[in-house]
Amino acid sequence: QVQVVESGGDLVQPGGSLRLSCAASGSAFVVYAGGWYRQAPGKERELVATINKNGMSNYADSVKGRFTISKDFALRMVYLQMNSLKPDDTAAYYCNLRGMRPSQDYWGQGTQVTVSS
Repeated sequence: QVQVVESGGDLVQPGGSLRLSCAASGSAFVVYAGGWYRQAPGKERELVATINKNGMSNYADSVKGRFTISKDFALRMVYLQMNSLKPDDTAAYYCNLRGMRPSQDYWGQGTQVTVSS
């Protein structure tokens, strides 16, 4: 069985920074893609950033220039550096790791990011 755990969420002031980490443990699988998603109360889950095994990344327009996704898939880890945080970034942030099989799609339970003065 695979477990995915996020860490790094916190309460920060507008303009502040946070670095989120995500790690998989348990049954072995080869990570081919990872991503971060977020969900605020009353809103649908939205994609924040994704990265594949070659390092190609994609970002939501709302975070471009402020967030950076990175990876170490050999260690089954992904990261999200968040700078210039805004109140609208407040959400539960979820990590996703995927292998090549359709069944290899794993999610963490989320870490809360709150941006408020």
